[in-house]
Amino acid sequence: DPQGARAEPGVPDPPNGLITDRGKGEVSDADRDFAVKVRLAGLWEIPAGKMAQEKSDDPRIQSIGRDIAAQHVALDQLVRDAAKKLDVSLPNKPNADQQGWLDEMRDAEGEEFDRVYIDRLRAAHGKIFPAIATIRASTRNDTMRKLAQRTNQFVMTHMTLLESSGIVDFAALPTAPPPGAPTGSTSTAQLKPTSSSAGGTPVLALVMVALASAAVTVFICRHFLLGSRTQGSRRSYRRPQGRYLGS
Repeated sequence: DPQGARAEPGVPDPPNGLITDRGKGEVSDADRDFAVKVRLAGLWEIPAGKMAQEKSDDPRIQSIGRDIAAQHVALDQLVRDAAKKLDVSLPNKPNADQQGWLDEMRDAEGEEFDRVYIDRLRAAHGKIFPAIATIRASTRNDTMRKLAQRTNQFVMTHMTLLESSGIVDFAALPTAPPPGAPTGSTSTAQLKPTSSSAGGTPVLALVMVALASAAVTVFICRHFLLGSRTQGSRRSYRRPQGRYLGS
C-alpha cells in the first residue's frame, strides 16, 4: 500500500504511541537543524510531486509523485507543530540547491523528466536518511525523538516508492564510508589506573616507599643510640659508617 509504511507479516510496526510528545528535554543545535531539513524537504518535494503528475507520461511516475506529495503535506504539518512547541524557526522556501532541482524538472520533458525526478528525490532521501537515525538515537528531547521516528517511516516509504519506478540509477548514489574503529573498543587512557584508585598501582607504590623509609629511619636511630651508649665514656662522636646511610 503506497499510502503508508505498513509492515510485512512478522515485521513489527514502530509503536509511536509509546513515545511522549511533551517538549521535554534539551533541544540541541543538531535537533534544530534536523527540523529545518524536514521542513525544506517538503518545500521542494511537494511541488516536485505536482510536476510529476502534470509532466510525466508514465502512470507509475504520476502515482509516485501524487503519493509522495500528499505524504509530505502530512509530514510538513508534523514538523511545523513540533517546531512551534519547541520554538524552532523554520524556512518558508527551498534552498538554492532544491530550487535548482525544481528548475531542472521544469525544463525536462517525458522520460528525461522521469529520470530527473526519480534520481533527484532518491538521492535527497538517501542523504537525510542517516541524519534521521542520528537524531532518533541521540536527541534528549521527546518531541524531537517522536518527530524523527515518524520521519523515518515517511522516508522509508518514499525511498521504496521511488525505487519501484525501476529507473533509479543506484550506481550513481554515494557509497557508504569505510568502516572505522570498533565502537565498543576501549582507549588506552581508560585502561590506565588513576592516582586516586583505592587499589591502584600508584597508591601501592607510595605505601611501599613510605614503609621502606620508615624502616631505614628506625634502623639509623637504633644505630645512633647504641653507638652513643658504648662510646659515651670517651665523650666523642664518630660518624656511623657510610654503609648505613647509603653514601
